[in-house]
Amino acid sequence: MSPDQPHADQPHADQPRADLPRHRVRVPALSAVMTLGPGEARHLHVLRLRAGDALRVFDGQGAEALATLTELEEVRATLHLGEAIETHLETPYPVTLAVALLKGDKLSDVVRAATELGVSAVQLTVTARADAREIGAQKLERLNRVAQEAAKQSRRNVIPPVLAPIPLAGVPLTGQVFVAQPGSNTRLTDVLDWSAPVTLITGPEGGLTDTEVARLVAGGAHAVTLGPRILRAETAPVALLGAIAALGL
Repeated sequence: MSPDQPHADQPHADQPRADLPRHRVRVPALSAVMTLGPGEARHLHVLRLRAGDALRVFDGQGAEALATLTELEEVRATLHLGEAIETHLETPYPVTLAVALLKGDKLSDVVRAATELGVSAVQLTVTARADAREIGAQKLERLNRVAQEAAKQSRRNVIPPVLAPIPLAGVPLTGQVFVAQPGSNTRLTDVLDWSAPVTLITGPEGGLTDTEVARLVAGGAHAVTLGPRILRAETAPVALLGAIAALGL
């Protein structure tokens, strides 16, 4: 074993400490005393927690800490803040997924997987061949709830917002931008260097048009391959994010 190699009994920096409480709850902000409303209070009852029990709290913006449950009523719970918990679960720079509107529950599947794979925001887009042209407020709210639950399940401290649809032409082409394009000879891992924030762009079931791809490339985006097979619209974003996750970042 080399001197730089961690001992088998020592957790990797990205692995959760074994001594941390199992249960986590989202709070609006970390403060000395935190009050939870009916929803979270009922959840704590379901978990059979009692006053005096320890748990973890996170604010959805990257901060996490220990806390003690001091009061638990039917529709209200009070927590007292403990020590901060340092985690290293986010990518070196934020990753935004710009995904075309899809039918049915496909977007829920994409948002759930994207959150687990470390995306910092999901920007819905309207493209020439998009399966849908708009999305209702209730569905957008539901997608944000999916992101919140996926962040909690995957032990992330950041909850990526799911943003209302904008035209593809309105997606900012700043930082490093990659668009999924069948037939490209460029792989994401060949050009990703973590020198700036990253934007990943994927199209609808029928794919992006040649004009859309050409406009993105002219704006500085890299057209990258997803392999020799044609992927479904809900699989493509997961494949791109999986390539990033495979780097261990």
